[in-house]
Amino acid sequence: MEQRTSVDVAAPPDRVWEVLVDVERWPEWTDSVTSARRLDAGPLAVGSRVEVAQPRVPPGTYTVTMLEPGRAFTWEQRQPGSAVSAQHECAPLPDGGTRVELRVVMGGAVGGVVGRMYRRLTERYLAMEAAGLKARAEGRR
Repeated sequence: MEQRTSVDVAAPPDRVWEVLVDVERWPEWTDSVTSARRLDAGPLAVGSRVEVAQPRVPPGTYTVTMLEPGRAFTWEQRQPGSAVSAQHECAPLPDGGTRVELRVVMGGAVGGVVGRMYRRLTERYLAMEAAGLKARAEGRR
C-alpha cells in the first residue's frame, strides 16, 4: 500500500530541509502530528529515533533508515506483521523553489490491511503535512 503527494514550495531547498528535519517542531506547522520527541541527541541521522503521536493513530517510534543531507530522509516504524515507511524528498526547482515529495508505504502481512483501513486518513495527513511544510518554509506559519 503506497500513498504520495507533492508540493512546490517558494523557498530554497536549504530552508525547506531545515524545517523538515526539525521533527520536534512538526506539531507547530501540521495538525497531522500532535507530538514528536527525539530519543537521541545530535542532528537527525541514520539510526535516529523519534517517537511520533498523531490523532486517531497509535503512537509509534520511527527510526531513520536513509538520510541524504539537504535532500531526503526515510524513517520506518516496524511492528510484528507490519512496517510503515515514510519518505521525505526535496528537489530544487529552476525558479529557486523546492519540490517536496512525501510518500508513505505500508507493508507486511498486517500492513496492507491497515493501510487500506487508514487510506483516507493517510491521504489527509499527507496533504496536511505538505501544506504545513509549505506555509512554514515560506514564512507564513
